[in-house]
Amino acid sequence: MGKFIITKRKNNEFQFNLKAANGQTILTSEGYTTKASCLNGIESVRKNAPDDTKYERLVSKNNKPYFNLKAANGQVIGTSELYESEAARENGIVSVKKNAHKADIVEELD
Repeated sequence: MGKFIITKRKNNEFQFNLKAANGQTILTSEGYTTKASCLNGIESVRKNAPDDTKYERLVSKNNKPYFNLKAANGQVIGTSELYESEAARENGIVSVKKNAHKADIVEELD
């Protein structure tokens, strides 16, 4: 089963990573000033992940496919890693859809 890992950045902002069952990071959040807003971001991922129209499929400057998951208001909730192919990007989206709704939340705040 996947899990959301909450960590603190060097600038003291909170962020989460959604990891698949194999431990690979499939979605990374922006920075949040409070843990409560980070938890709200996780809930937004759970709510929006099943809706394919919420995924923005993009290509980086070095031609690597990736995606953003957006909330209903159009704000980016999370960004994927860079993939080697569009097919791999689609597999990443499938993995977010599969893992987000039932993923545990784990805090790693040291």
